[in-house]
Amino acid sequence: MSYPAAASERLLSSQARRQNALSILFFLCAALAFLLRFTVSPQIMNMVVDYTADGGSFYEKLHFGTYAIFLLLPFVLFSRPFLLQGDEIGIFKALLLYSALIFALVPYLFVTGRAGSSGFIIDTYLVAGAAGLLMLALNAEVRRALGDVVLGMVILSAVMGTIEAVTQHRFLPYGLNELQFRPIGLSAHPLALGALCATVIGFVPLTRWRIWVRVLAIFVLLVGCAASGARAALLLAAGETLILLMFVPWPRLTLKHQRQAKSVVLLFALAAGAVLVAILFSGGLLNRFGNTIFDENFMARVTIYQVFGLVSWKDILFGMNVDDLLAIVNEKLHLPYIESAPVVIIMLFGLPIAVLFIMLVFWFIFRLLRAAPLPAWIGTMTFLLAALSNNALSSKSPEIAIIVVLLLAYRNAPYRNRPKSTSSAAAASEPKPDRLG
Repeated sequence: MSYPAAASERLLSSQARRQNALSILFFLCAALAFLLRFTVSPQIMNMVVDYTADGGSFYEKLHFGTYAIFLLLPFVLFSRPFLLQGDEIGIFKALLLYSALIFALVPYLFVTGRAGSSGFIIDTYLVAGAAGLLMLALNAEVRRALGDVVLGMVILSAVMGTIEAVTQHRFLPYGLNELQFRPIGLSAHPLALGALCATVIGFVPLTRWRIWVRVLAIFVLLVGCAASGARAALLLAAGETLILLMFVPWPRLTLKHQRQAKSVVLLFALAAGAVLVAILFSGGLLNRFGNTIFDENFMARVTIYQVFGLVSWKDILFGMNVDDLLAIVNEKLHLPYIESAPVVIIMLFGLPIAVLFIMLVFWFIFRLLRAAPLPAWIGTMTFLLAALSNNALSSKSPEIAIIVVLLLAYRNAPYRNRPKSTSSAAAASEPKPDRLG
């Protein structure tokens, strides 16, 4: 071997090691930033700064995890070249457009005297765009690993929530006084715990975990969802599980054998589900189903729409301060909170801008879903339906960012049956991780 050839090989090897080291470093930093944003609740933040409390400076209204994601993003984007393939280029442009339009709402809120609400826009929606850009700047294996980390976090939260329901003791602080104890796990609210457990069930089949690990994970998430007391989320989770069972293709089986196998598994699942429901009822985890689903909490989500009759048409068209809106809800409707994302968004921005905002958010989510595997669609639809029963879309919450991370982590479905030649060609054409990272 000639000296120039040997020197060239050593150079390439050194560059590969450097790129792999950067990939590992960025994976660890991104995982830390995501977990910081996704697991540190507003109650914990309020112990350090005035995060959701009245008063305090503007910088206190942003989550520590939001700062971490924003600080990490330029390092990941500009420290080394990264390669985008196919539809990833369009998604990257969509993320840039979405982030720019969401960011434009911040000065609008300052100008209209609603600067306090800009923190919710940044912490919920803008950080989701930053998380998406961060994911795309990493290679496919790192993205998938980050998706596994987020799934593991939610599964751990479900386990913690189940233990809390049994012991009637929470691991983390929770400032709200409720008539009936409900666990929170690593979430900020029991409804958030239930919605997240239901949502990520759809993404578990997209992992490369062993089949028994995936089945166990879905079981743990179902139990955690039941323990949370989130009735709408539990009903969605049960339906989601059945849809996944019936409509997601099973690998290495013909259509005839799939139908036979699914029929047997469905009968077993229904029998096991009946036993599980009995156990959960006896353990007190389904007490909120004891009466009727149309209870005081349900009626509060219906009554809140009467607020449109208590404000002027100018407030509806041009928006109003959320604190003033809450005061009207407290005094006239006798409700302690506003548990309705449409009401909050319309009354914050005004109807015309609210319609454009909602269209932007849904366009962004469905743009990420384009060419996504069926389980990702099922999980995302579950999230959107569950969000109608909580404040995930109208408060400082990490759920939108979690959905973005999971959608970008599992864009390639491992269960798809592709011709061997196509799979081999695709694998051969894929760039190596060190070129992406």
